Amino acid sequence: MKPAEIGQAYNQITELWMREEFNRDNGIAAHKRAIAFVDTPAAALDVGCGCTGRFIDLLASAGFSPEGVDVSDKMLALAKQRHPDVCFHHQDICQWTLPQQYSLITAWDSIWHIPLDQQRPVISKLVKGLLPGGVLIFSFGGTDAPSEHCDDFMGPQVCYSTLGVNGFVSLLIELGCECRHLEFDQHPELHSYLIVQKPQN
Repeated sequence: MKPAEIGQAYNQITELWMREEFNRDNGIAAHKRAIAFVDTPAAALDVGCGCTGRFIDLLASAGFSPEGVDVSDKMLALAKQRHPDVCFHHQDICQWTLPQQYSLITAWDSIWHIPLDQQRPVISKLVKGLLPGGVLIFSFGGTDAPSEHCDDFMGPQVCYSTLGVNGFVSLLIELGCECRHLEFDQHPELHSYLIVQKPQN
């Protein structure tokens, strides 16, 4: 599926994130760990920001100036209602040129929806979009090898892809990043996340 189709799928299920039972703590501890590696909070970018604003709130409270980007216009409309003073971008991360460099970029449960052949270029783009010393945190499918699949678990069909643990680690080392943390945080599920830092020089 193309990212625009993913956006259309998420337009149909925005209510899932608005329910009382949605766990707004999901990913917060991981982001606090990532934030701890940033010496000087500056601009931050939430890729696939969705509508809850939980990471926007966390980043703002930690001294960052957060922005959000999402391919779902309905998700963004809700996000703007919650945070009218925050800059949100309605963009496909595969095609979008980042407007500046950031001291922290997060892509939590988002870029795993882009096609497999876009994983390397998007991760490379995000690393390039970091300021020296900047931190990238993102979640991914912690498989042993690259893979992709589609399902309709949430309602509309959506697709997922991953380079796998070794694929992402190898790419990030190739890009000159320093790996700070890798965790399978929902074991036995394959939900994993990485925190990496761009060197100061």
